[in-house]
Amino acid sequence: MARLYDLASVVRSKNSGPFEITLDALFEDPAAYQRVKQSGVITKKLIATLYHVEEASVTTLVFFDTAYGLKVTFARRVSSGTCLDSDVYGAQQHIPLAYIEIPD
Repeated sequence: MARLYDLASVVRSKNSGPFEITLDALFEDPAAYQRVKQSGVITKKLIATLYHVEEASVTTLVFFDTAYGLKVTFARRVSSGTCLDSDVYGAQQHIPLAYIEIPD
């Protein structure tokens, strides 16, 4: 098993507006990308579990074959910049994604 961060060259997060977070994983190695994609491990249900949101809040989970990339977007629990927000830019939200285990 390998963690996503072992296979991807970039794992990052950012705001997708004030009400959503976007997660990206980008791969230099086509074989590593295909391994992640074909594993079927990364699902909306898993993202919802990792980020403590409803599965319906995960609005996008798409693999981009031509760019060897994965994009996930989900609704934030609180909007960016409010008093309960702990990450205004959404730049520290990629860690649960990075630690997903991908089978050999």
